[in-house]
Amino acid sequence: MNKLNLTIIGVPMDLGQNRRGVDMGPSAIRYAGVVERLTDLGHTVKDEGDILISQIRKEESSTTLRNLEQVIEANTALANKVHSVVEAGDFPLVLGGDHSIAIGTLAGLSDQYENLGVIWYDAHADLNTAETSPSGNIHGMPLAVSIGLGHKDLVNIREFAPKIKPENIVIIGARSVDPGERELIREKGIKVFSMHEIDKLGMTEVMNQTITYFLERKVDGVHLSLDLDGLDPLYTPGVGTPVPGGISYRESHLAMEMLYSSHLISSAEFVEVNPILDEKNKTADTAVALMGSLFGESLI
Repeated sequence: MNKLNLTIIGVPMDLGQNRRGVDMGPSAIRYAGVVERLTDLGHTVKDEGDILISQIRKEESSTTLRNLEQVIEANTALANKVHSVVEAGDFPLVLGGDHSIAIGTLAGLSDQYENLGVIWYDAHADLNTAETSPSGNIHGMPLAVSIGLGHKDLVNIREFAPKIKPENIVIIGARSVDPGERELIREKGIKVFSMHEIDKLGMTEVMNQTITYFLERKVDGVHLSLDLDGLDPLYTPGVGTPVPGGISYRESHLAMEMLYSSHLISSAEFVEVNPILDEKNKTADTAVALMGSLFGESLI
């Protein structure tokens, strides 16, 4: 088994949306034993603590985007931290926090790679902009921002854009996609395995096709951005935007196991764990169990 130097970065942010509690996600994941689990697998694990997040929530007068200034500030700090971790040769493992933090993660990663791939494991496409978003919540926009669409100050974190190529994205588990996002997916040629494809093909074939797709595109790294609402709420009740009919617990473990075997994953983040909405830390426990499979845990 390939032993990694893992650096954990917590991002206790709930400013990308309007439900409180997801800022406690990193603490819940740590409480569920992430450091111990990954250490037991033989990896070297360094927990760098949390990015400092402003606790002041305010609506911006010049934009419909919620807490824009604070989201930019937090993601800039995260981007710089992730960049330094990759530069040191370590594997960044980011714990959220709402999914707007992916803006910072990808901003910190992308100038370290020539051709970075992204797996977006999520019920949502997160491809909204201010013009298409029904809510103004930035946690529904990180993928759009990362391909260069959206508010200029979000798009240009670390002073370059875009961060990733649309054709290097694979969305897995989508089942709640807004009309503007649907148009963008078609326009940009973004590869999507919705729940329809997962039901029809099975998770093994979906992951085989995903891995083959990245190999054919000759990516030099793949970032996994896993929103716990990608799974069915039966397994992850503690998320802010649950959508019924999602990926099963076992299918998700299979996906993580296949990604581990592929040796493609070079960074990861697990987001949207909200302990206030959870049942006995079930969602954080699921997140840590999936991390176990992603980093090489097996029954035998």
